[in-house]
Amino acid sequence: MLDSNLKLALPALAAAALFVIHAPAQAAQPHMENSPLVIGHRGASGYRPEHTLESYALAIEQGADFIEPDLVLTKDKHMIARHEPMIGATTDVADHPEFADRKTRRMVDGVEYLDWFASDFTLAEIKTLRAVQARAGRDSQYDGLFPIPTLEEVIALAKSRSKETGRAIGIYPEIKHSTYHATLKKPSGRPLFGANYFEDQLLKTLHKAYGNSACAPVFIQSFEVSNLQYLSGKTHIRLVQLIDADDVNADGSLSLLPPYRQPYDFVVNGDARDFADLLTADGLDFVATYADVIGPWKPYLLQTVADGVDRDGDGVITIKDRRVDGSTGVIEMAHDKGLAVHTWTFRNDASGYGFADPREEMTYYFDLGVDGLFTDFADTGVEARDASSNAGEPKHLRQCGSQNKHPRKGRHK
Repeated sequence: MLDSNLKLALPALAAAALFVIHAPAQAAQPHMENSPLVIGHRGASGYRPEHTLESYALAIEQGADFIEPDLVLTKDKHMIARHEPMIGATTDVADHPEFADRKTRRMVDGVEYLDWFASDFTLAEIKTLRAVQARAGRDSQYDGLFPIPTLEEVIALAKSRSKETGRAIGIYPEIKHSTYHATLKKPSGRPLFGANYFEDQLLKTLHKAYGNSACAPVFIQSFEVSNLQYLSGKTHIRLVQLIDADDVNADGSLSLLPPYRQPYDFVVNGDARDFADLLTADGLDFVATYADVIGPWKPYLLQTVADGVDRDGDGVITIKDRRVDGSTGVIEMAHDKGLAVHTWTFRNDASGYGFADPREEMTYYFDLGVDGLFTDFADTGVEARDASSNAGEPKHLRQCGSQNKHPRKGRHK
């Protein structure tokens, strides 16, 4: 049954989205963050349709330190929160006959999709759509209720809830498919956005809202490399290099097949390195020249082996039955290089490599030494952190200010 308080909550969230973010940012001050971090993956996407103000608000209520808006661009150059440029699976666009002719084929990072694309819609048109639950088996009672937010609305929500709760609630935006956006064309053949337009607009918005500070409650993440390198010379906001793979082999090694083998800008630029290469000693040295954090998929950090043993005794061998062998050494090596480690994605209803209990899995990774993790279920993430031997008092971050030199080699030279 639909939450009886939902109609009351919707106007409150709309009001939060009007919170003023365009006033000049206050001089950044040192602030405190929980250690390690619980990051609301697409909000509380295990309970609400992902990338909605309602999903983000619930993650905050459950105790998330950061909320994560994935960002794509509309036709009229607004940043909106969607997991992909393709919006067919996460909105009710298919139920809008006025947009039926917008469904088209397009290449994204070397893969062809038949779908509706955000860049073919104005923001006003996007605002006529409503979000739906993207994962099968999850609660769909909220489908069709919540609109698609802009980045500005997400910032407004985080700021208003920070003020209400007295704790700093950060945002963790991801630039989705930077190369794809940079190469989109108008019917005339001219660029729709152009090189680094996305990055420039993101920084303009974030600097206005938070200032240009390494201690802003913000991380910017990307699976590509060149856009992070570009950002590194223009901002002190912390940058995160995401590390992908397509599967885990039986022996615990990572399977690297396209489009999950390499950062897509590496593909375009003819760089032979794959994602795993970025986690070697030389790779981490390279990442440390432009980023502050690595964000590997969790199997890169914990060795698990499919040895055929039914560990949970249910008569079926699944990924939950994999033998847990311990750290791969990536966390320790990254820390030695001065990089923090944030890993993903932890779900109560899926992806428990070597674990039947999601809280136990998250606590294990916290104990292993990760500095933060992404979860669809922030409440479980907070419980897991509280149970971890690494749960501690909030740690004091380095002094903020645009004059401070970044401690990572290569940053802000």
